[in-house]
Amino acid sequence: MDMEATTPMMEAAPKGLLGSKHRISTVTSPLRAACRIRHKYLVMKRRRVSMEQSEAAGDEGPGGRAPTRYLPTKGQDLLDRAFKHRAKSAEHFTFEKLPVKTMKRKRSNKKRKVLYPSDTRKYLPEEKKSKAKNCLFLLSLIVFFQIYNAIENLDDNVLKYDLAGLEKTLKRDVFGQTEAINTLMELLRDYLATHIHNKPLVLSFNGPSGVGKSLVGRLLAKHFRSVLSNELVLQYFVLHHCPDQDNGTSCLQELAGRIANMVSQAEEEEKIPLLIFDEVEFMRPALLDFLQAYLQPHQPNEFLNAVYVLISNYGQGEITRFVLQNASSGLARELTRLEELLFNVQSSLSQFHPIWNHAEIIPFTLLERIHIEGCFLEAMMREGHYPDTTQLNDLSRELNYYSAGSRQYSIHGCKYVGSRVSLLH
Repeated sequence: MDMEATTPMMEAAPKGLLGSKHRISTVTSPLRAACRIRHKYLVMKRRRVSMEQSEAAGDEGPGGRAPTRYLPTKGQDLLDRAFKHRAKSAEHFTFEKLPVKTMKRKRSNKKRKVLYPSDTRKYLPEEKKSKAKNCLFLLSLIVFFQIYNAIENLDDNVLKYDLAGLEKTLKRDVFGQTEAINTLMELLRDYLATHIHNKPLVLSFNGPSGVGKSLVGRLLAKHFRSVLSNELVLQYFVLHHCPDQDNGTSCLQELAGRIANMVSQAEEEEKIPLLIFDEVEFMRPALLDFLQAYLQPHQPNEFLNAVYVLISNYGQGEITRFVLQNASSGLARELTRLEELLFNVQSSLSQFHPIWNHAEIIPFTLLERIHIEGCFLEAMMREGHYPDTTQLNDLSRELNYYSAGSRQYSIHGCKYVGSRVSLLH
């Protein structure tokens, strides 16, 4: 009954009221839908903020993110889209390193062939050269030329004195003194190689009479007069140039003037003078003191560039004993004991005067019988005689000798050879 009553009433309602309700529903339904969407969006936003806070706090779920509650279908779609968008943005903008599996390539032991174009030539790789090598080569070349130039200068100085010719002359004319001549030439080459020195060269010829000391002095004077000049060579015989033993002052003044003139001229010509003093055993101590002053290193430069030769019989006892004691030992033992001989001779010479402390000692040893025969042959050839072997043996047998084993050494050397040859006329 009620239904029936209400129906007619509804049917009896005015049509304008129904139309107005229909219009309100068409306007409010989109608004309600928009409100529901906004509400879902705010819910999703609050959940996303809570998820980020939970991740920062370490409160993550088993899948790496906070557990979420399933929403209705449309809300779930929106949430899935939001998560996909967040994942893409994190993939492109995050700084977190993702584990990437790298595949290791197997290295092949086979060498790859280098393929060249068919229309080109094949060249090896160009090696880059360092410029430092060129500088090092240039420096080595400069040093080599400087050393070569210095050696050439030394050779030029030696060639100026013709020491090779001097050595040949000495070995030809002097018998039995090979060691003395070799020592003399070595000292002369070392000293004459340069022009500037810090001290003079002093040579001392010592040994018994007749063994060739004065002969070597005469040959030196003759040779240096030929390569230098007479003014640069002094051959001083004590008994001849200073016979008056009482008037030593005049001898000193004369000798001082000659030495000063010689060294001054030699300095101008850049040459080295030679001063030979023979018969030094007859020289007075005052003259030896005067001569020693020229041998000191603290002098003007022109006095430092000179060669002094002292010839004397001092030390003949030591030399004679050395030769006779080592006559049967041979040359090898003589060479090993040569230093001992020089020490003994130097000690005996220092007892006479300290001038020999500045000298290079060159001992002249005794001559054997075969050397005496050579002296006789040379003297007889100069006199125009042509002796045979028998005559030479007879002449050499007339002299006196030391006997040491199977060897014979002349007591007076070749000193009396000239007088014996003169008796043959």
